[in-house]
Amino acid sequence: MAPQTPSAAKPRAVLATLLVQSNTVVSTHTLIDELWGAEPPRTATTTLQVYVSQLRKALLADTCEAAGETGTAQPLLTRPPGYLMQLGPEELDLAVFESLRAEGRAAYGRREYEAASRALSRALGLWTGPALSGIPHGPSLETSAIRLNELRAEVLEQRISADLRLGLHQELVGELMGLAHEHPLRETLHCHLMVALYRSGRQSDALQAYQRARRSLADELAVEPGPVLTRLHERVLASDPSLARHGEPPLRLVPVDGSDDRPTTGSGNGSGNGSAGYGRDTRPTVWLPPAAADFTGREDQLAVGERLLAGELPGRNRVLVLSGRAGAGKTALAVRLAHDAAGRFPDGRVMVTLRDADGRAVEPRTAMATLLRRLRGPRATGADSGPEPLPSSETELAELLHERTEGREVLIVLDDAVSEAQVRPVLSAVPGSTVILTSRQVLGALESARHLTLDVLSTREAEALLMACGGPRMRDDPEAAGEIAQLCGRLPLALRVAAAGLAARPHWTVAGLARRLRDERTRLAALALGDLDVRGTLLTAYRGVDEKARRAFRILGLAALPDFAPSTGTALLAVDPVEAERITEQLVQAHLLEARRQPGRLAPVRYSFHSLLRPLALEVLAEESPQEGPAAVERLCRAFLTLARHADARLAPGRERLTYEAEQPPAISPGEVVGNAPLRWFQEESAGLSEAVRQAHAAGLWSLCCSLASATAGYYEASALWDEWETTHDLALDAARRSGDAEAEAVIQRSLGDLAWQRHQTSLAIDRYRLARQLFTRQGDRVAAGRCQSAEADALLAMGQIARAGHGYTRALSVSRLVDDARGSAESLRGLALVAQRDGRHEEALARMKECESAARTAGDRRWTEYASRTASALRIALASGRPAGASSIPLEVRPGVWLFLPSRPDRRAA
Repeated sequence: MAPQTPSAAKPRAVLATLLVQSNTVVSTHTLIDELWGAEPPRTATTTLQVYVSQLRKALLADTCEAAGETGTAQPLLTRPPGYLMQLGPEELDLAVFESLRAEGRAAYGRREYEAASRALSRALGLWTGPALSGIPHGPSLETSAIRLNELRAEVLEQRISADLRLGLHQELVGELMGLAHEHPLRETLHCHLMVALYRSGRQSDALQAYQRARRSLADELAVEPGPVLTRLHERVLASDPSLARHGEPPLRLVPVDGSDDRPTTGSGNGSGNGSAGYGRDTRPTVWLPPAAADFTGREDQLAVGERLLAGELPGRNRVLVLSGRAGAGKTALAVRLAHDAAGRFPDGRVMVTLRDADGRAVEPRTAMATLLRRLRGPRATGADSGPEPLPSSETELAELLHERTEGREVLIVLDDAVSEAQVRPVLSAVPGSTVILTSRQVLGALESARHLTLDVLSTREAEALLMACGGPRMRDDPEAAGEIAQLCGRLPLALRVAAAGLAARPHWTVAGLARRLRDERTRLAALALGDLDVRGTLLTAYRGVDEKARRAFRILGLAALPDFAPSTGTALLAVDPVEAERITEQLVQAHLLEARRQPGRLAPVRYSFHSLLRPLALEVLAEESPQEGPAAVERLCRAFLTLARHADARLAPGRERLTYEAEQPPAISPGEVVGNAPLRWFQEESAGLSEAVRQAHAAGLWSLCCSLASATAGYYEASALWDEWETTHDLALDAARRSGDAEAEAVIQRSLGDLAWQRHQTSLAIDRYRLARQLFTRQGDRVAAGRCQSAEADALLAMGQIARAGHGYTRALSVSRLVDDARGSAESLRGLALVAQRDGRHEEALARMKECESAARTAGDRRWTEYASRTASALRIALASGRPAGASSIPLEVRPGVWLFLPSRPDRRAA
């Protein structure tokens, strides 16, 4: 430990967490959870900041001392949503260890065993004890310690394998005996010990080593040794000469992650820790990772895949393409199908990944070379020369691969394909083989292929997977488990990480995990455990498309939930509709965006984000191009305003609404988007409109916020959406006051008065109407002031104050006629008709309602025209029936679609 390393436990835990995840942002939430678990103190955030400050001072002092100068850069940086420890590749022992590990593995793959042993020994020399010893472990450090100790054991096993190949079996016996005693359940170490003893002429000791291993496994786990150890025991018993070093077949050791280029053999279900080559192999080559023990759901896709592999589907398709978004479980399904089809492919089943460790596409010739190495049969006994060299050209590789697979029943799994161009040469080289392809892209241009697209799991399947992976605690709280399934978007990878995170933290509850996932801003950070990182997996799909598509992905994250129309994409991306459709469809093909057919809607196709991809889009927007956000929000709000004003003018002609002096978005045609169905358009875009008002307010676009809210009021009133009306208009009222816009405040106050009246809050409605009338009067807007007078009379009528209401309607009618306001006249005449009706003056009521119908028709308001005609007809029928008293009965339709229940004996007292 360096002199500057803090001695206090919690700062050391913070430092360790940041170092283990160096060059990666560690969220504040993760650090607090690491330090205090499920019950952090109220001052946790402040205390954490103090620890970080102490670490920065210590790190800077240490760095400057080492460099012998001042001004050295601070490695501990603040990066939302937490902190970043920025280190070079040689500054951290862990990074050096992983580099040496990779170097040793690569040398081993090239059969350069001396170089492999040297690099792996150097890697092991960096260790001074168990990982992270002396540091208190929270959930994150506990997971890291387990992972690092397992990597150390893997490196040790591979170094021993390299030394065995170098003939150092006698030198290894003592070390291996100690290791086998220390780790009695690691079958690979027992295999190495048996081989070292056998080659040292100690056959009986090798057999005793097997019996000790067998007893340990039986006593501790109640299981028998795996097939690799069992087969080695049989070979030792039979004094198999090929076990001697001079006749040794290749020791096909496969690391735990399966990324090495040396094939395993057999079913793949035995001990997979690196000793598969000890069994002399006469069976078909099988190069597959183990199938997931808790594989859940996908019954329909499994059935289709099994039928194709069995040759039961019509046609001659022998290629199955599994596509879907990152984390959807494509590889798990492919591996499950491959394992289940063992009996149908007696000549072998192999899997090749079509991306390298950095996520880049491998070239077709590289994929074919890997396939050839993995499809080779075992070497003859006594052969020391190694494998024959492979040709270097793609054409020669294809010819050799065709020769090796022709006439053989082989199943090939090509995992994580990037494009059709990448896989076509490989498919052409194996025309007689059955192939399972997985890809994040649809790969629709592949000929003669059967396509299956994997969506998220069903609710039932998602909850079942959580129960299977999360153990008893998950099963004991099904309600919280159901919420977690939805918050994870029912994405298999996210579900597995969530369940694993719960299992790794015994002090957490299922409800507590659900609470951590509710915040969209920190959800992705919560779905990370060790090297399982949902965000990282989703980012690979994002980085797999071109820059234009990545920009679109970032900006479209600003669209409202749950979905959006093509016109929204056009506005956000600032391109013409054709180009917007092309880009959004590219994102759909890459499974970064979802497209849903909506028959019967104005926009027959609508787009949406998976619940984990939208937070990612907003996150990368903030990280990579934050300057684009405000402009995109303004474009979106302006487009919504243009469309909403167009729709509102047809839904409620003549209604007060604010103007907005700005250029109309050139690519948006309101007539094409809204058509002749303004109400349907409002219904389909209601969520987007509410979100646009909120975004405009958050961005400080005060005038735009007010105008948007004003344009939606008619729809909210017609559809009785009181909560949305109140929410948007409260924001707009705040915006009007912040900007000092008296006209906007008057319009919003008038609208809020209508809302209060609809909610039977008549006193509040009267106050709102009077304030709006005063503001309009100050602005010189006599039309709007007169309409507020009529609205105030509506409130008085609702209170049963008929006479006062009549006076108000009369004054309002005088104003509207003076300023030639047909819509205002219609409202006032309707009020006077209602007053006459309640007073028993039925002929006058009918005459007034006919005048109202005429004024509404002049205003071009079909809704009010039909209302006036409908009410006049009811009055006419009541009068013609000889029972005019029926015309005074309650309730009254006081506005289109709005009914008012009044006392049977109205109050006729004048004000």
